[in-house]
Amino acid sequence: MVPPKRFLAVNATRLCLQASVPIREGLTLPTMALVLAALTGCASSPLPPWSPSQGARPGAAGAPIAGQVVPGAPPVIDLTPGAGGAVVTPVRPGFQLVTPQAPGTEPALTSSLVPQEALPYSEAVAARFPAPAVVYATPGLAPGRVAFTTNAEMQSALHGISADAASAGRARAGLVTLGRSQRGEPLEALVVTRSANTEPSTLLTDGRPTVLLIGQQHGDEPAGSEALLVIAREAAEGLLEPLLSRINIIVMPRANPDGAAAGTRVTANGIDMNRDHLLLRTPEAQALAHLMREYRPTVVVDDHEYTVTGRFLKKFNAVQRYDGLLQYATVPNEPAFITKAAEEWFRRPIVAALNRQGLTSEWYYTTSTDPGDQTVSMGGVQPDTGRNVNGLKNAVSLLLETRGVGIGRLHIQRRVHTHVTAVASVLQSAATRADDLKQLRSYVERDVSSLACREDALVQAAQTPERHDLLMLDPVTGADRTINVAWNSSLKLRLVESRRRPCGYWLSMAETDAVERLQDAGVQVLRFTEGGSQLAETYRETARSEAPRRDVRGTVADGSALGTTQVQVGLNRSLKDIPAGSYYVPMSQPLANIVFAALEPDSQSSFFANHVVTSLDGVARLATVPTLRTEAGQL
Repeated sequence: MVPPKRFLAVNATRLCLQASVPIREGLTLPTMALVLAALTGCASSPLPPWSPSQGARPGAAGAPIAGQVVPGAPPVIDLTPGAGGAVVTPVRPGFQLVTPQAPGTEPALTSSLVPQEALPYSEAVAARFPAPAVVYATPGLAPGRVAFTTNAEMQSALHGISADAASAGRARAGLVTLGRSQRGEPLEALVVTRSANTEPSTLLTDGRPTVLLIGQQHGDEPAGSEALLVIAREAAEGLLEPLLSRINIIVMPRANPDGAAAGTRVTANGIDMNRDHLLLRTPEAQALAHLMREYRPTVVVDDHEYTVTGRFLKKFNAVQRYDGLLQYATVPNEPAFITKAAEEWFRRPIVAALNRQGLTSEWYYTTSTDPGDQTVSMGGVQPDTGRNVNGLKNAVSLLLETRGVGIGRLHIQRRVHTHVTAVASVLQSAATRADDLKQLRSYVERDVSSLACREDALVQAAQTPERHDLLMLDPVTGADRTINVAWNSSLKLRLVESRRRPCGYWLSMAETDAVERLQDAGVQVLRFTEGGSQLAETYRETARSEAPRRDVRGTVADGSALGTTQVQVGLNRSLKDIPAGSYYVPMSQPLANIVFAALEPDSQSSFFANHVVTSLDGVARLATVPTLRTEAGQL
């Protein structure tokens, strides 16, 4: 059972003193408006007043519900010609959106490059996925293509968008180079804004929320990458450009260029980079961490594709049915208001947008690679995926997966259409809720910082076993089949282990690797400039085992035979000698939940379990705020 959540405080003085608003079970986001209103009276950290031009506060009489447009917000942008959306005029013919022939005149098989004998299922199944009423034109979607957009074409397209935006003079679209992949490919993102320049400091000063869009962390999942090229162009000088009056947009369409070139899920050294966002062992995951650290996006969207047949066909004799699977961060210690914003302000409008286009959706789910295991699980709850780590960084963090893995180019226009529809919905929601998002981020960062030295946090949690009806397709007839499955829900976390939050952590001078990775993630690390003693809790190992790191799919690909060192620990409380030159990581900072996930040793995602922290003697929990002098930590 999860410990009781903090109750809602109604005394504004208490709110100002503690910068902490407990959360009741069933509390909805509109209630947060009352909390934010109370916080505006705190002289130490005022929030901007609510502007009447933006309509009623959420939760007030006549206020909009999720998916409605707030008066004064930008107009709804729909990239497709259905349900009142705009008929698309391409920004650059041959690259962007183009209007197709009449809806329904295209064959269900959207790529002539997939001969009928290569279909992974019957023609009846293929007929369930007709082409959309628009055609998307990127380098990789050109007629006659066998390969998707190459890395060279991707780089050229991004540079072209940047140059064209500069010529048009409406928005700025600056390229940010974040390093190189393991095989030397540039890791680039496009920053699209109406600010004076694309520097992080300028965007942060201007105050518009930033939305980060990430594609192709897994190299064999190309539809998100192609879709984000469309989105990048439309944001820079197309239908999405008006939203820049309210938000900034960063597009990194291909996070794993080596995997994309090889057609493999993993990076060049065999690591699943989407399980590397806490450990940061790959330059690709480090690049995304640097984007998060410098630009501090308020909303992050991670575009993927999922397996259509494969183990689902073997286990259930059925084919995956849904166009899109959705999930937000579901990780221990994520601020509850971030979760509620993800659900009410973003996921529900995405579902509505997909429905308007005749596209189906469900919660994200997968099944293990063990052929005898018929359990179906939502995305995991470990702090290792981008979805979960970005949630611990106080961003609204969303996962979108379209049906694609294992079917080549089949239905590629529909797959891209699903991504474009969902991402456009996210951008519209972010623009509509821009002021709410700014207040939410400000509140959550102060709230997380205030919990140092008090309140329990979850060291480990687990999914909740349930039963769930899934709609799949008969592989021969294409008819819907309802299959009742054992279902591991990530929407309800079960407590495995909890522990009091310390005031901070001490790290020995030998733990420079841990310090560097924390700093890469944006965590503040200080250094003791004088020696002394400090009341602390040290770890006492009580049990140990060696095992590979696992997720809901099975063993995580990590490019190493080391596995994890999983320990059980007790705590010893005593005065600890603190040498000058050792490190202090305070918990009174916005990224305290990242610190807790990394430095509590007894979870499989921790720095100790994964050999980043070399010894339990190299880390300790500080029971009081240090009185010893410190300075910014330098390696």
